[in-house]
Amino acid sequence: MPLDAAELMKKVRGIRILTSRLVDDRLAGDYHSAFKGQGLEFDEIRAYVPGDDVRSIDWNVTARTGFPQVKRFAEERQLTVIFAVDVSGSQSFGSGGRRTKAELSAEIACLLALTSIRNQDNVGLLLFSDRVVKWVPPRRGRTAVLRIVREVLAADDARGGTDLAAALERLENSLHRKSVVFLVSDFQAEGWEKRLAAFASRHDLVCCPVRDPAEADLPAAGLVELEDPETGESVWADLGSSALRAAWRDRAASDRAALLALFRRHGVDAMEFSTAADPIDPIRAFFRKRAARRRRSG
Repeated sequence: MPLDAAELMKKVRGIRILTSRLVDDRLAGDYHSAFKGQGLEFDEIRAYVPGDDVRSIDWNVTARTGFPQVKRFAEERQLTVIFAVDVSGSQSFGSGGRRTKAELSAEIACLLALTSIRNQDNVGLLLFSDRVVKWVPPRRGRTAVLRIVREVLAADDARGGTDLAAALERLENSLHRKSVVFLVSDFQAEGWEKRLAAFASRHDLVCCPVRDPAEADLPAAGLVELEDPETGESVWADLGSSALRAAWRDRAASDRAALLALFRRHGVDAMEFSTAADPIDPIRAFFRKRAARRRRSG
């Protein structure tokens, strides 16, 4: 059922309070190290001085002036950060009294967005299921963050399947400069690899798979009716069968491995999240790992 206004605002305030405590100077610094400096904009032409990289010499200007001249670039002050969040039917799932995948997605978006605005970046939002549900253009400030959380939670009653290709296509058409895009989904979709490769070649794409433990490890609950939240199709299954549960675990592990291999194949970074765990830990680990990789390559 859709959330009423009072319940929605209560959830928004709860997530804001929870995540605000976690966004400290250390996390903001890790974010800066992981993402800033990727975009460079032209600053000036100046005379070459010993120690300058010879690759920065502008040979056309040097020829005109008769003295070596170098191009100087400065780090772009602001990034455009987009949260593309899956609000399809499967996102309403949550087991064992835990948060749903939709609520986890809102927490992830809030943590990352609060960190982004502390670095003076612009944040925007795309909600999608089997269609584009909402597009919120990038803006700065805490109000923009709260709107992102509110929109993700308000779409908690969204239904239908997951069309990742359509979501990436809409982003491609909407973003006119290189952007950082966090794609938050359970990735229960097909036919989007080609679009992923094209998008990742133009933007800094970070995929964020969200999962619930019960999706990979079925309980021994006897004969139950299982329903696909995206298609509405149902099937009876005997969860008392250890062979069935083992086959399910193997299939879930195989699907996860294939998804991560797909990301690696196209040079896409990934952060994995579970409804049973705090999202801050994989975010911190990811920022530090990426920052270390950038230092090594730089």
